[in-house]
Parts: sequence; structure tokens; C-alpha cells
Amino acid sequence: MNERKNVILTVNEKIKEQFQPILLGSDINVYGMARSFYEEYGIVSEAHSAAFLSATKYSKIVNVHAHQGFSEPEGFIKTMRELMKQYANDSRKLLLVPCGDVYTELVTHYKDELSQRFICPTVDAKTQEVLSNKVSFYETCEKYDLPYPKTLIITKELFQETPSVELPFEFPVALKPANSVEYLDVDFEGRKKAFIIGDQKELDDVLAKIYHAGYTSEMICQDFIPGDDSRMRVLNAYVDQQHNVRMMCLGHPLLEDPTPQSVGNYVAIMPDYNEEICKKIKSFLEEIKYSGFANFDMKYDERDGEYKLFEINLRQGRSSFFVTLGGYNLAKYLVEDYILETPFTETVYGKGDKLWIGVPKRILKKYITDGPDKDEAMNYLKNKQYGSTIFYKEDMSIKRYLLVQHIFYSYYGRYKEYFRKK
Repeated sequence: MNERKNVILTVNEKIKEQFQPILLGSDINVYGMARSFYEEYGIVSEAHSAAFLSATKYSKIVNVHAHQGFSEPEGFIKTMRELMKQYANDSRKLLLVPCGDVYTELVTHYKDELSQRFICPTVDAKTQEVLSNKVSFYETCEKYDLPYPKTLIITKELFQETPSVELPFEFPVALKPANSVEYLDVDFEGRKKAFIIGDQKELDDVLAKIYHAGYTSEMICQDFIPGDDSRMRVLNAYVDQQHNVRMMCLGHPLLEDPTPQSVGNYVAIMPDYNEEICKKIKSFLEEIKYSGFANFDMKYDERDGEYKLFEINLRQGRSSFFVTLGGYNLAKYLVEDYILETPFTETVYGKGDKLWIGVPKRILKKYITDGPDKDEAMNYLKNKQYGSTIFYKEDMSIKRYLLVQHIFYSYYGRYKEYFRKK
């Protein structure tokens, strides 16, 4: 066994000399990718961001470099051109991995130029534009017969003409921005990533705040699918440069962050398996000639028995480390595709064996809805079959330990203040 382990280490030592991961961002998504690269190849990632964030602070597995204006087109491409010069004589392949919506959009926009020096495992700019906007994404769902909730598109012009927009379905409804990148720059009292609206007056008030704050794109108003967070599913996929889906891994979220600016961010994901859903999404990804990571959010609708899509993230998500935790290392798929150029053989449908958590266990025990799902999650905890992204013993100095403890335990206050049953 030790001899085999030494052989693997020797092989990985040779592989790591061939490439350098360059991550864009400095949040928990970046840390999850850096940890994936480090666990598989023992390689330290370089990260570039507009700011230093807590999740990657005091880390030995990722070096974060902050640049003023890096999240804006002019500042981004200026810095990237400097990096291209810096790495001009470096013989290694440079894997450029965006870890957020803004950076994904910037990489796809400048992909032709960046590809002169970097490997950019993303879709092209046209595909990015179609899939990242929720209006055109739902039009795409319609075209490819993918189920999604009943939807009304509200434009700024429609709101100005009719401040009280009449809906074709009943309350409660879900309301969210079609353009998540533009929405990042909009601020107003009561701002949330997404809203659950109970009546017409609340809808009118929220729309007024959003559009008066300067948002100009469409808002998506949808029939609210009944049920709590445990009805959600998250599907992660990796599609290679020849548009073959190499890996699909389905997760069963049990709880979300209740903080207004973080609504929709999962904090507990249990392994799941549904080959029917995977094959339907696989056909879609291959037909549109997708490439890179894809992250789908969906919810089970008991009224018709279908899983309905909410959105696609054109990257791995902030909780996608649950895939690596379950035995399907995210970094490995990138390296095998672009560095080792390993030929595609078959699609792997992941069957994980660990519960991913992003909050203290006591929060899970208190706030996950009672029932079979909670019982299963508690068994994972009882059997010590769980893990998190940022608690990584190989990267745990005293400073980092205190920091990640603080990050985790700050959730007690958030849940006490904001948690509401859906």
C-alpha cells in the first residue's frame, strides 16, 4: 500500500511541474478550488481578486493578490496583460479558473486575447451572454424542453407604465434579478439576492425600490414552488474541451444561508443520485457545445413531480467543494482534460458518501426541517461522514483556525435574526 502511494505521489510531482492554477477571486469558492488542486497535486494556487476576503486569509495553499479595479473591465484586462508578460517565459501551462459571476463574464469577454497565454476552460462570450441572463436562459429551457417555474418577465418599462404589475399566477411568488452582475452594484434598503413575495403591495414596493435604485434590466417573477430548502437540488458538471460531459454530481441541499445578501447560498448538502435528471442535462450541455464547469439549481415540485430549473452558473459554485469531498476532485477533471489531455471514455455519475457543511452542526440540528432528510443528515454527522470547505487540517495555523472558527460561529447570529420557515 505504501509503495503504491509513493508511486502516486511521484506521478503527481511530475504533473504539478507542468502547470500553475490561477484562480480569480478570493472567496470560499476560490478556497475550495485551491484545496482541490492542493489535495490532488500538492500545488499552491495563485489567486487574483479585487479584494482580500476572509475565506482565503492566512492560507498556505493559495496566494491572493488584490488589484484595484480588478472587477471592472479596464482594470481586469490591464492586470491580466501584466500577468501575461510576467509569465511570458514560464514553460508551465497556466489554468485560468474564474470563481465568480463577474470574473466568468470578464474571462469570456476577453477569452480570445487571454487564450494567447492562459488556458481558459469556459464557454465563449455568446454562450455566456445567453445562459447568464435569466430571461434568455428560460427561453433556452423552453427550446430544449427543460422544465422551469411559471415565469413573468418584468421590464423597467413595464413597471413604469404599470406600477402595480398584474401576475398570471397566485401569491406567494419568487422575485430575482435577471442580470445578477448588474444587480451587484445596486443598493437599497431591504436588498436581498432574491425575494419571496406574499402579496401585491409587497411586490409593488420591492419593484419600486429596485428600479429607483438604478437597476435597469429585467426582473424575474415566478410561481413559488412550495416546500423548504430540502426540496432543492444542485447539479455540478464538468464538460471537456470537446464538449463531452465527463462528470455529473447531484447534491441535495438541506439548508440555505438566511442572510438577505446571501439568500440561495447553501450551507448543507447531502449526496444524491438521479440518473434521469443527469442524462437530461447531459444531453442539453452536449447539444449546445458547452465547455467548463456548470452548476444548476433546481427544486422539486410536488404538484407535478418535476424538478424545475432556476438557473445555471457558468462555473463551479461556492458550495461545489461537496463534489471533491465526495470523491470527485474538481481540479482533477481540469488537469486531465487540459494538461494531461486524457481521452474521454465515459460520463461519471457521482455517488458521494459525505455530508458537506458550511455552518456549525448545532445549526443543522436546529434548523433543518424534521423528517427523513434530516434523519439521514444526522446519521452522516453521527458516523463522522462529513466535512467542510474551509476547515482543512493541512492548512490550519493558529491564525487561520481562529479565523475559520469565527466565520462558522458568526452564523448563530444570522440564523437567530433572519431565519424564517418557507
